[in-house]
Amino acid sequence: MIRVFLLMIPILTLLVSGCQDHSQSMKAPISVPKSDPQVIHYISPQGDDSNKGTIQSPWKTLQYAADHASPGSTIYLREGVYHQKVKITRSGRSSGNPTLFSSYPQEKVILDGEGLSVRGIEGLIEVEHASYITIQNFEIRNFTTTLGGQVPTGIYVHGAGEHIQLLGNTIHAIANDAPPEGPDLRGRDAHGIAIYGTEHPIALRDIIIKDNELYDLTLGSSESLAINGNVDTFAILNNTIHDTDNIGIDLIGYEGISEDDTYDQARNGIVRGNEVYNITSNNNPSYGTDLPNDSNSAGGIYVDGGKDHMIEQNRVYQSDIGIEIASEHAGRSTSNITVTDNLIYSNRLTGIAMGGYDEERGATEDSKIMYNTLVGNDTLNAGNGQLFMQSRTSNNTFMRNILVSASSDVLIYNEYTSNTGNVFDHNVYYSSGQPKDALWVWKNKAYSGIAAYMKRSGNDAHSIYVNPAFIDVSNGDFGLQANSPAMAYGYLAPR
Repeated sequence: MIRVFLLMIPILTLLVSGCQDHSQSMKAPISVPKSDPQVIHYISPQGDDSNKGTIQSPWKTLQYAADHASPGSTIYLREGVYHQKVKITRSGRSSGNPTLFSSYPQEKVILDGEGLSVRGIEGLIEVEHASYITIQNFEIRNFTTTLGGQVPTGIYVHGAGEHIQLLGNTIHAIANDAPPEGPDLRGRDAHGIAIYGTEHPIALRDIIIKDNELYDLTLGSSESLAINGNVDTFAILNNTIHDTDNIGIDLIGYEGISEDDTYDQARNGIVRGNEVYNITSNNNPSYGTDLPNDSNSAGGIYVDGGKDHMIEQNRVYQSDIGIEIASEHAGRSTSNITVTDNLIYSNRLTGIAMGGYDEERGATEDSKIMYNTLVGNDTLNAGNGQLFMQSRTSNNTFMRNILVSASSDVLIYNEYTSNTGNVFDHNVYYSSGQPKDALWVWKNKAYSGIAAYMKRSGNDAHSIYVNPAFIDVSNGDFGLQANSPAMAYGYLAPR
């Protein structure tokens, strides 16, 4: 989706003008059930669909296997390049006995979409209204289009169903190269992985996306990995997402994916242990056709209208925005999001952003940002700081975090006076400059030095300004030295 993000006015202008238990985790599936090892079918580039599907006499196409393999069986693809699409509509037997589509052990299998057509939103691998399916250890590549309105997707899961697992796949070179159209610059979209819960009241449930790599994606208005609509209970674990031209991971609500608003909201998700970097919308024509396009609007991890999510132990860096929890839809909120134990550094616009990006957007409510380390974000030196609070934030908690500014010296930027009920306390702040130059902007007033900020904002009564003593910042080691005064704060701090 498109994010419109404006750089803040220079900080000097403002100077002139004046919890949830950290140990608690959300319930989500993390086990990986195995298929029945006694029922195995084989596919080979040299096979034939009139064969028996045995290792000696393999089938040729994934579609034939998806339509004819017994539910709950294992379908092994032998090494080679497959110029094929597949739509899986038949379910496995159970969560403990799913139908498994996998590369044969120790063999490299490539699903290559070069030359294949794209019709609407379509996956090179697609799961439609099916349950108990596992897809693992494929390289998926070269599914592209130059036509507006078509949405090539590496793996596309949609409809209703449960227990879908995407494990250990590599997805790259998925692209829509159509010129965007109209005043809203729409029509240019693609996804690496898309999970769309389109039905109601039955949701897509118990989804695991684990150990995948997504990169080199030309996405236009869309996202590398999207969870959208009526999706309830999922886990996004230990994936690597990098070098794409829009959002890395997006948990979305209120886009009309499910026709009933009551269900049109991704919820009850865990996003844990992912590495997300080099995510930027710069030079993405869906953000503007003037070159150079320096929009800096793509988040590494973004919650837009989702609720009840845990975002923890992720490493997000060298992107436009590290983590954002917001709502683009007026009258709608992102709520009950826990952002904890994340390492967020060297992002261009800001480390964490929350709230609607203008007064016409929705809200961020009842969320907790705790035990994160934010270092050297705002590399554009635009004054957005390590935490960027936007409009319509209420009843959020910001505690036990470590914030170290970049050269702008801005730690928190909040220009909106209407934000209410937000609690800030027990944080560590530090700036590379002089202590008197460290800056906080709170409700459109700028404060130089932590004493002035604490006194006039009423925030952070028990917070401290001190060098956290990282082990080796130059080599990306943000662990704390043994004598660190910040030992009880920040990313993976001991409890």
